[in-house]
Amino acid sequence: MQEKKTEMANKNAKKANLLDHHSIKHILDESVSEIVISRGHVEDVRMSNIRLFLGTIIIVIALIAQFYNKKFPQNQDFLIGCIYIVFNGLLQLIIHLKEKNAILVTYPPKGSYTSTGLVVSSKLPRFSDEYTLSIASADPKSISAGKPVQFTKSITQWFTKDGVLVEGLFWKDVEALIDDYAAEPKKSK
Repeated sequence: MQEKKTEMANKNAKKANLLDHHSIKHILDESVSEIVISRGHVEDVRMSNIRLFLGTIIIVIALIAQFYNKKFPQNQDFLIGCIYIVFNGLLQLIIHLKEKNAILVTYPPKGSYTSTGLVVSSKLPRFSDEYTLSIASADPKSISAGKPVQFTKSITQWFTKDGVLVEGLFWKDVEALIDDYAAEPKKSK
């Protein structure tokens, strides 16, 4: 019986390549998303849908350009103007100005007194072991918006030598940050 529990824990363990910071950040970000969603928040996917819609428009324009009456050198202006400048520029503006480092945007939890969701963002700089997790309001101008909170901690305390995430420790830290955000009222000026 004990062997089965150990075997199940090993199958469900989240393992990262400790030499690849993208792998580490991906596992931490996925765990943060699970934690926030388990606390009653529902993911807001509107911005993702807008990005997918713009990407679809880019693909349709590329297909039109592919089967355009003129061949490549003559339709170069059409391609550059429509696809690369206009639509890719819009996509980059959305990503740079609106999403920034957001890994999760949520609606407010059901039954909550707040009218705004969360924006959860993270950073793990290259060649660093310092993971920064931030929680802010999806609408910072709202009267029910909380003060943004963040923590910066070394990832070495959450991973074993084999690269397995110690989820219990990580969950405690993230849940404490969520509680800090929920407990702090916004200071009025």
